[in-house]
Formats: sequence, C-alpha cells, structure tokens
Amino acid sequence: MRFGTFIPQGWRFDLVGIDPAEHWAVMNRLAQRADAGPWESLWVYDHFHTTPVPSEEATHEAWTLMAAFAASTSRIRLGQMCTCMGYRNPAYLAKVAATVDIVSGGRTEMGIGGGWYKHEWEAYGYGFPEIPQRLGMLREGVDIMHQAWTTGSATLDGKHYQVDGALVRPLPLQDGGIPLWVAGGGEKVTLKIAAKYASYTNFAGSLDEIDHKSDVLRGHCDALGRDFAEITRSSNFNTIVGATEAEAHDRLAAVKARLLPHVGQERADHIERDYLASPAFGSVEQVAERLSERERHGIAYAIHYFPEAAYDLSGVELFEREVVGALG
Repeated sequence: MRFGTFIPQGWRFDLVGIDPAEHWAVMNRLAQRADAGPWESLWVYDHFHTTPVPSEEATHEAWTLMAAFAASTSRIRLGQMCTCMGYRNPAYLAKVAATVDIVSGGRTEMGIGGGWYKHEWEAYGYGFPEIPQRLGMLREGVDIMHQAWTTGSATLDGKHYQVDGALVRPLPLQDGGIPLWVAGGGEKVTLKIAAKYASYTNFAGSLDEIDHKSDVLRGHCDALGRDFAEITRSSNFNTIVGATEAEAHDRLAAVKARLLPHVGQERADHIERDYLASPAFGSVEQVAERLSERERHGIAYAIHYFPEAAYDLSGVELFEREVVGALG
C-alpha cells in the first residue's frame, strides 16, 4: 500500500492555539518531516473557511501552500484533496499547477472535484450551482487542463467555460502532464470522468460500496477502451492510533477537548462518532488489519489525516513505525 499524509492548514481547527505568525513554521516543519519520512505524498484541503462551522480561525489557501512546499521540500509529491473546480478558472488553474510542477521538479499532483461546501461558495461570490452544473464544470475543466498540459494550449467553447488558445508554457515537467486524481464516487458522471482522464480516483465507503464503485469504474473504462488497471484507487482516512485501543480513545478525547470550544458540543460529539467509525481509529493492529482489508478490495493508496499533528507527533510516529512499516 502507498501512503500520503495531510499537513494541517487550519481548515479542521487543527492549528488553533498556535500564533498565526508561527503557522508557516509549523506547516513547513511537518512538510519537511514528511519529506524525510516514509510518505509518498503530502496533501492539503482546498477550502477557505473552517469546517464544520465557519469561523475566524485560520484556513491557509491550498495552491499558495503547494508553491511554498514545492520550494521547501525535495522528494515528496504534493497534492490537494481536492481542488474545487468552481473556485478558479481551469485555464488559470492549469497555469498555476504547471508552474508549481516546475518549481517542485515534477512532483505535483492535481486532486480535482466538483465541490460541496455551500457556505464557502456563497461567501466568496461563486453562487452554489446545482450538482449537474458543478459536475458539468468539472468535466469541462478537466478537459481544458488535459489539453493545456499535453499540448501547451487549450481551446473549448463549453457551456460553463470558454477558452480560445489559452497558452500554458512551459509544460509541466511530468510526461503526459500532471497526474489527475478525480475525487468522488458519483457513478454516472464523476467516475466516468475518472475513467477518461484520471490516473487516480479517490472515494470512500464500506467494503461493499468500494467493490460496487470499482465495478462501475471498470464498466466506464471498458466502454472507453481503457485498461482499468491504469487507475489507482485511493481513500482518505481520519486517523488516530494508539499502542492499544484505550490509548486511541485517550488521544481522541484530547482532540475532542481542543475542538469543543470552537464547534460546540453537538458537532464535537458528531466528530467523535466519525473518528470512532473510521477504519483508521484504534490500535495499530486494528488499523493495519482494516487497511490491509481495503487493499484486498482494491484501495492501493491511503491518505491519512492526523488531527494531532501540529501538537503531538507521537501518534504519527507510531503509525509510521507500525503501520506504514508493515504495509508500505
């Protein structure tokens, strides 16, 4: 199994209590640590306001961080899970990503999706189109980026985007352009886009759901004449591990206590339930077995979010040693 890790950027209240002037030092230290460690990739979220409730706490912008990490790391691959197609013109986004790829020496990934955070869309003046329109924007945007990275220019007279010879030079360093991670499990549109353009998919669910979505993806690949094996399937995991299950519960209690003043009791309780239901919560033995089970069902890439990372690295170190060491 291949492994990626999220760098805390504030979106999930994971930098609270740290002076904003120190945020970059914390994020950069964690990125450089990941660069020197067993991780294949580091990731950030593409959001502007905190979740599950908007607040005045920091949320650092994803593509600015991509450029910064490109310059401050040397090996690890750099991704976003996932860039929202509606937040940036796709030709402009293709240009930004190509520049980051140059700065990084060819280490950029493009996670892309249709977007979902209604409050954020409306707050920034993007409206909030219905799902079919957001997916239509995703389809056209991916087409534009693919053109830009493989030919150096893009032209599309679409329903949502119109570009006419948009130049993207220099090309990304990576042959065939920046790898696309099409995020989401929508069966009729999202997985069909993935079958055509993606090097990776990213979706979650039970083992039965993973099997079903994999079958749908395979069907779209067959219809397009593409080899299903060319697409790596990935999932994201909210991760809290302990040497024992009791230790994992103690760690979760500390995370909940830190979140409580910012999100309130009801949402803190909901977040707690989400962690308890995560395949990546529990003892290292429990987590390793659940990840192995998902690998047997085709999930070959696991991206892990550690809510403790900015405050306490002992859980991350345990995961690296006992889980990545066993499965990676």
